[in-house]
Amino acid sequence: MNHQAIYNLYPNVVSIDDTAGAMDKDGNQVPVVQSDYETEVARLQAEYDSKAYARARAEAYPSWQEQMDMMFHDQTEGSRTWLDAIEAVKEAHPK
Repeated sequence: MNHQAIYNLYPNVVSIDDTAGAMDKDGNQVPVVQSDYETEVARLQAEYDSKAYARARAEAYPSWQEQMDMMFHDQTEGSRTWLDAIEAVKEAHPK
C-alpha cells in the first residue's frame, strides 16, 4: 500500500526502492512530500477497510460447485437452500 500511495501521487515514478526512494524513467529521484504521502496512505487504508465486508463474504460463501449443486436441488425439489445460504452470509457480514 505504501508504494501504491507514491505511484498514485507521482505518475512519473516508475520504480521505488525502499532505500534509494522513488525514481522516474531516467533514474532520477522523485522527491516525495511526506504530508501528501501520509494523506494518500490514509485514504488507501480507509478504502481497504471499507471493503472488509466483501473480503469476509468471499471467504464465507460456499464454493461455486456447492452453490451450483444447491441451485440444482432448489430447482428440482422446490427448496431454498441456495438463497438461504447466501442470505446467511450477507446477514453475517453486512455492508
